[in-house]
Amino acid sequence: GRVQPLHPLAALPWAGACGPPRSAPARAPATRAAVRVHQPWQPAVAVPDPYSAPEPARGSERGKGLQPAPEGRTNPLRLECSCSCTRDTAFCVDSKAVPRNLPSEVISLTLVNAAFSEIQDGAFAHLPLLQFLLLNSNKFTLIGDNAFIGLSHLQYLFIENNDIWALSKFTFRGLKSLTHLSLANNNLQTLPRDIFRPLDILSDLDLRGNALNCDCKVKWLVEWLAHTNTTVAPIYCASPPRFQEHKVQDLPLREFDCITTDFVLYQTLSFSAVSAEPFLYSSDLYLALAQPGASACTILKWDYVERQLRDYDKIPAPSAVHCKPMVVDSQLYVVVAQLFGGSYIYHWDPNTTRFTKLQDIDPQRVRKPNDLEAFRIDGDWYFAVADSSKAGATSLYRWHQNGFYSHQALHAWHRDTDLEFVDGEGKPRLIVSSSSQAPVIYQWSRTQKQFVAQGEVTQVPDAQAVKHFRAGRDSYLCLSRYIGDSKILRWEGTRFSEVQALPSRGSLALQPFLVGGNRYLALGSDFSFTQIYQWDEGRQKFVRFQELAVQAPRAFCYMPAGDAQLLLAPSFKGQTLVYRHVVVDLSA
Repeated sequence: GRVQPLHPLAALPWAGACGPPRSAPARAPATRAAVRVHQPWQPAVAVPDPYSAPEPARGSERGKGLQPAPEGRTNPLRLECSCSCTRDTAFCVDSKAVPRNLPSEVISLTLVNAAFSEIQDGAFAHLPLLQFLLLNSNKFTLIGDNAFIGLSHLQYLFIENNDIWALSKFTFRGLKSLTHLSLANNNLQTLPRDIFRPLDILSDLDLRGNALNCDCKVKWLVEWLAHTNTTVAPIYCASPPRFQEHKVQDLPLREFDCITTDFVLYQTLSFSAVSAEPFLYSSDLYLALAQPGASACTILKWDYVERQLRDYDKIPAPSAVHCKPMVVDSQLYVVVAQLFGGSYIYHWDPNTTRFTKLQDIDPQRVRKPNDLEAFRIDGDWYFAVADSSKAGATSLYRWHQNGFYSHQALHAWHRDTDLEFVDGEGKPRLIVSSSSQAPVIYQWSRTQKQFVAQGEVTQVPDAQAVKHFRAGRDSYLCLSRYIGDSKILRWEGTRFSEVQALPSRGSLALQPFLVGGNRYLALGSDFSFTQIYQWDEGRQKFVRFQELAVQAPRAFCYMPAGDAQLLLAPSFKGQTLVYRHVVVDLSA
């Protein structure tokens, strides 16, 4: 409800000069060149008017108001202002704008029931001596950033009973002498941080009668109220419901959860890609991207000075689907998997600073590669290739002295789509998803030094991609589907159980990743926006967090680069986008 603001102006000798007359007689004109304007509710106004008639002769009737101006000439006072004035005060009602023809020596101005809604920049700059300004019962909705600029002597400012919903942090800029401020009985729901910072000597503040929304935008006010020397009348929250009717001064800061995160577009790579693999080599950070459209595996290098990804090198690859970097014994190798023309392994020669072909991958064994996974088991390096052809077989290769050699052929004829290596509880496992059967789990046998089939993930018969993550002591699988819902499964000791289904029509890529203490899941789609989910520890589920405008993503890749936490989204149809993870303080 409305409150009655308390004005400390009553004791001032000039405070009551701007208002409806009581019994005080009208002030006589200061000079013969002045006329007096009388209205039933106003005291006399003494304003020089060069367009009025001469002063009436002695004994003639006074108080008839302004005399008509000569034909063709307009009286500016009549058009611009309906004010009652004394030598240093003005009281204006129904004004269509801030009066411009007031004497510059006016120190008190009152605007009531004004017929305009916006106070523009510099609106009072023509009144540099103003000390008291009352803007009461108007329809003001907007106040410009520099509305009060030039009022360095203003001590009392009352903006009351208006329709102001919000203010800029620069609203009170320049008011270095202000001691009393009232914003009572407006529609303010929040106040920008540091709005009172320019008011060095503010002693009294009235914010009552506003519907304050006590969310993170008000947290700074709670902190300020706890430390300021300004006297502030009690103010109360109108929302949210848990704080309704609570005194703002008494709100505990711990109740404000104002830190959140966001993914913002950081860099745009002007090419399409279908895979992205970051790697460290010789203390530098690189990124390998498969670009079938450019017939290359492109290597980018992170520039720590410019904080951008820069072109570094290219490996010819007419139909690349995956470029997998591996650093073995301080040597850099890149496995280039292609749909046509065979797959190869390249070696980086630091002497010639170029990639050279090291060996071929048997085209009879790997016909149509779809994914690559590299890992170490008991000190040995391996990589596995998922083969999506009807006649192919997913194969395992092992590093030995000077090259990679075929080590094991996993199940054939199943058109495998994705691989995920899981090394948990000292038991290395390889999970293989397929378009023709449920994902198969292989466990490493240290006796046979091979993977042995352990079981199937029967809940998802047609997974396009499979990824895993750990949350606390629990292990989870994320499985994307092109038709139907993607699934989140939890390992229960002997089997997986479904904990969540995520709508994902057209999904070929998903990726869980951890940034600081925040766990996310990126879930792509060929038909809609990419969805970023955040893990809710209490509910043990992912909740929708953000949408990213990525066209037809084929992979997601988390890449920490110094203090920049990056998420890369290679796109099959559009540009490859790099997003940065940022922490946002909602109370700022």
